[in-house]
Amino acid sequence: MEKKYLMMVLAVLLTACGGQQKTAQGTESEGTSDTLKYAKGFTVRTLADGVRLVDVQDPQTAGEDGDDERMPIGYSFALVPRGSEAEVPDGYQRVEVPVERTIVMTMLQLSNFTALDAHDVVRGITGTKNLYNEDIRQRVKDGRMVKIGMEGNFDTELILAAQPEVIFISPFKRGGYDAIKETGITLIPHLGYKELTPLGQAEWIKFVGLFIGKEHEADSVFSGIEQRYNDLKERMAGLQTETLPTVFSGEMHGGNWYAVGGKNSLAQIFRDAGARYVIDNDDTGGVNIEFEQMYALAANADYWRILNSFEGDFSYEALKASEPRNELFKAFRERQVIYCNMKQTPYYEKSPVMPDVLLADLVAIFHPDLMPEDYEPTFYHLLAP
Repeated sequence: MEKKYLMMVLAVLLTACGGQQKTAQGTESEGTSDTLKYAKGFTVRTLADGVRLVDVQDPQTAGEDGDDERMPIGYSFALVPRGSEAEVPDGYQRVEVPVERTIVMTMLQLSNFTALDAHDVVRGITGTKNLYNEDIRQRVKDGRMVKIGMEGNFDTELILAAQPEVIFISPFKRGGYDAIKETGITLIPHLGYKELTPLGQAEWIKFVGLFIGKEHEADSVFSGIEQRYNDLKERMAGLQTETLPTVFSGEMHGGNWYAVGGKNSLAQIFRDAGARYVIDNDDTGGVNIEFEQMYALAANADYWRILNSFEGDFSYEALKASEPRNELFKAFRERQVIYCNMKQTPYYEKSPVMPDVLLADLVAIFHPDLMPEDYEPTFYHLLAP
């Protein structure tokens, strides 16, 4: 009798264990993939129990067929509603959401929190250089936000004092995250800066929204950006290719010219604005090239885009003084330099979530007849003759 009873108990336990395993697997298989239209650097699946599985990969190596080439260190997070006891699948790091305290490492990341009216969540930033937002500057001044130092030289004590639940990082940059890893704080890679399209970069606002409980607000903000951007891009689609202006970008620094490749997001926004970028290759990042090489590519280009942090008022005289050969470019001679000074304009602070405005600025320069006569640029303008 006792043996028969034990066999019955064992059968029940095995059935229960099998059922739990099936349920766990079934829960994951029942998850639905959240739609991302442009961003290639992360994916989201929502499980039946409300847990969201977020996988992060390098946007520039993500495969088209779903077989993504992962970063050397995999980043997979299970976003669990705060207080929930939901199970987390193997291979995923548990993060309770909404996150209430965090640190951000870049202006791009910070721009997402600003657009979501979520400065209260940010308890630390790397610095305030070229930072214009008065609310953030005041928070740093009164101690609600701390400056943790720059990449490669972080102040671990200040980081711990800020008590962040997670820290948003840029793992492909200079780094210096070893000391932070030792604190045990969860590191969240934000790879928006590696996206190859302006809308792909802007869509990372949804990534931040998932972690801080503002996914609906993020969807709404991005929807507006997307519509305005695509409406303007569509107006450029009917332009004749042979009549499109040409453009190049950058300056000489330290004996070399830094130029972005033809698959970079900057090249894409030039194309969307109805212009042809002089570099037509499959490079996604930037390379340092010699002046002669850039001149061979851009000597007769119609426009020259420059973004810098010049002290005072930038001018054609200053551009020539920095490199006398600059006057050889057609865009210089015909006064067609497109300019933005980061000491006078919150470019990196706002532009990641304003690609529609960047596009409008460029369209107003490349094709002024397609924009209102009273259009006022936000970032880019033609440098005064």
